[in-house]
Amino acid sequence: MGIYLNPGNENFKSALRSEIYVDKSLLLEYTNSVMDTEQRCLCVSRPRRFGKSITADMLAAYYGRGCDSFDLFADLKIAPKECFRKHLNQYHVIHIDMNTFCHKRDADTRLEITALQAVDLFHMEVIEELRKQFGTCVKNDIADLPTALAHVNDALGEKFIIIIDEWDTIFRESKSDTKAQDAYIDLLRGLFKNAPSKKFLKLAYITGILPVKKYGTESALNNFDEFTMIQAEPLEEYVGFTEWEVQTLYQKYQIDFEEAKSWYDGYVLGNHLHIYNPKSVVDSLRRRRISNYWTSTETYESLKTYIGMNYEGLKDAVIAMISGGRIRIDTGTFENDMIHFSSRDDVLTVLIHLGYLAYDVDTEEVYVPNEEVRSAFVRAVKKNKWKKVIQAIEASDFLLKATWSQDEQAVAEAVEKIHMDHTSILQYNDENALSCVISLAYYNAVDEYTLIRELPAGKGYADVVFLPRRSSDKPAMIVELKCGKSTKAALDQIKERRYAEALEEYKGNLLLVGINYEKESKKHQCEIEKLVW
Repeated sequence: MGIYLNPGNENFKSALRSEIYVDKSLLLEYTNSVMDTEQRCLCVSRPRRFGKSITADMLAAYYGRGCDSFDLFADLKIAPKECFRKHLNQYHVIHIDMNTFCHKRDADTRLEITALQAVDLFHMEVIEELRKQFGTCVKNDIADLPTALAHVNDALGEKFIIIIDEWDTIFRESKSDTKAQDAYIDLLRGLFKNAPSKKFLKLAYITGILPVKKYGTESALNNFDEFTMIQAEPLEEYVGFTEWEVQTLYQKYQIDFEEAKSWYDGYVLGNHLHIYNPKSVVDSLRRRRISNYWTSTETYESLKTYIGMNYEGLKDAVIAMISGGRIRIDTGTFENDMIHFSSRDDVLTVLIHLGYLAYDVDTEEVYVPNEEVRSAFVRAVKKNKWKKVIQAIEASDFLLKATWSQDEQAVAEAVEKIHMDHTSILQYNDENALSCVISLAYYNAVDEYTLIRELPAGKGYADVVFLPRRSSDKPAMIVELKCGKSTKAALDQIKERRYAEALEEYKGNLLLVGINYEKESKKHQCEIEKLVW
């Protein structure tokens, strides 16, 4: 076994030994089905800490020669499948983590090598291992990896499975180094697209944050099947943890799932499959606390930079999404790199791939997926010094206290101020748009509440429900919104449609809050009624 050629199964063993492991082995049934076909090149892109490396380690452990992985997979979902034994440890695997190459240091200077040197090292170190394994098949004067693989195939008939983790590191970290990027793309073409590769390539599986790089309107590697945060099917259940998997874990650890759902849910892929960030779920279970985990591993500087770009409509879109709104975009113009942006939609598209936004493929809309990510946006907004938004968020504590004390005039005035300060952005003529203003106005409520919009309740959907966290002693709140009607109509609707029935597990004080907006006068009214539930 080598470092890159047939690296063994120790990394996957480590994953299986972990306190929490979610079985994603059925992905192997799909990769087995596309081997040696025109669909054998797969690019699976997803955000950081969504399980890309564990999946790559699983594939290397399953396919790679030189080790016996039967016991590792014997209790996993793939084991009963007909294809399991047929492909187990049968192939030569080349497993590369591009982060490893791009962050190596020069032996003499101890300085990090350049991106172009990393590409050269990729060729050199893998060729050296091939030479050790296959001897004279790889002549000493061969310095090109695809050529070396072609020679091995020609002499021995051997085929290879090539796995590249973080394939897009050079495009993300060396954004302007076009010479290194061109050299890297040439290497990838030789491995995956040029004619000789069809003979020596059995399967390709590359992971990254970005889809395959575009040049103009075409992909440099257009023979890849791409599975992204925009279009993941039929592999959507392998992108992260599914809702069923997460719910099962929280039940096992006896932690409130509904609270976790408001913090970590929101990515909806394929056929309406809800996907959760594995990093956030695992850390919240191990620490037994719902909090911000994934975004703490990211740099806020990148998010700050992107949302601060001077593209028409970008700032308005960000404020609307922080407030719970959705924005329709065109993802097709994005060139799948981190430097070529020409519009608001390009910026929002890269934020989908980074995991900061979720995408609804049916409506072609983007939105902030959950409270964990929304908190990252708010911190980035503060760094960009968006004064009016910061003031609205800071006023949230006052609004909460006014609501709890049933100060109806203060609540109406506070909501009105939020609307007037952002009237160019949060214009509304219906209850849905009004709910965006309410979400921004009550932003700090997340410290005490789980906020649920459009909650199925009684005979309809409650506009906004504030359900107290288990640690909170604050009253539950049901907020019903009206435009051009009356606060009484809002409260009557809550009662007549029995919205409070959705809070059947909650016992305590309940505030019914009716808010109405008069379009002609542009004034808000509020009426609050207290119940014991």
